[in-house]
Amino acid sequence: MASQTLSKGAGSVTGFFTEVGTMMILTTRTIVSAVKPPYPYGEELIDQFYFTLKLCWFPLLISTFALCLGAPGLQAAGPLQIFGALDRLGGFFVLTAIRWIGPVVTAVVVGGVAGTAITADLGARKIREELDALQVLGVDPVKNLVVPRFLALMMVTALLDIFAIVFGLTAGIAVELLYHQKLGGFFATLFSNASVTDLWGSVLMCTMFGAIISIVCCYKGMTASGGAAGVGRAVNQAVVIALVGVFAFNYVFTAVLLATNPELQTIR
Repeated sequence: MASQTLSKGAGSVTGFFTEVGTMMILTTRTIVSAVKPPYPYGEELIDQFYFTLKLCWFPLLISTFALCLGAPGLQAAGPLQIFGALDRLGGFFVLTAIRWIGPVVTAVVVGGVAGTAITADLGARKIREELDALQVLGVDPVKNLVVPRFLALMMVTALLDIFAIVFGLTAGIAVELLYHQKLGGFFATLFSNASVTDLWGSVLMCTMFGAIISIVCCYKGMTASGGAAGVGRAVNQAVVIALVGVFAFNYVFTAVLLATNPELQTIR
């Protein structure tokens, strides 16, 4: 019994590293295919960009505004009001809306909405053997299917991150108005703590989130097997793996950003 358990555990670990290695190979192939001519994916890129933007903008708006209005907004405003420091809420929203909630909510929404659609689409094509037919015809599935989705999700997540930051800060303004405070203090502490590094770091991190989500979802879709049930399993696995990858990258990126820019840890 113990040997069987160890064997299953070793098999799971081996399978995990095999999948990670295969995804890294797919990432390399995708980047090379994106920069190497010809570029036949222009129309598909526009379609995927518009498709993702259309699906994600409203859930992102609602989620960002609700989350920023809730925990960092109303709950933080209470203690700050007790100490007469409600004007410090602007600086607090630099940490929440720009560095934390904006990027993370963007990744979750894009992964849950667009990522599942990508996995289901490519998985259905794999089950119907359309991907094999493309290879027989001499059409590279990576260049024609993966690259446009890869580029589209990177661009959309960067754009939606700015969108999320704007509506996150709008929630902070709404909290100030609910507590009948003037907005001068909010914007003063916001701009004294916010920096260009915060903004480009947030957008760059979200761009990499889009890359991670696209690679994981494309890989899971293109390796789906077992009919319709297999496509469903691939979708579930893609969302879980993509979000775990996003959170792991978020930790590493944030640690590196703060280590290389220690001034970001100073509250002014």
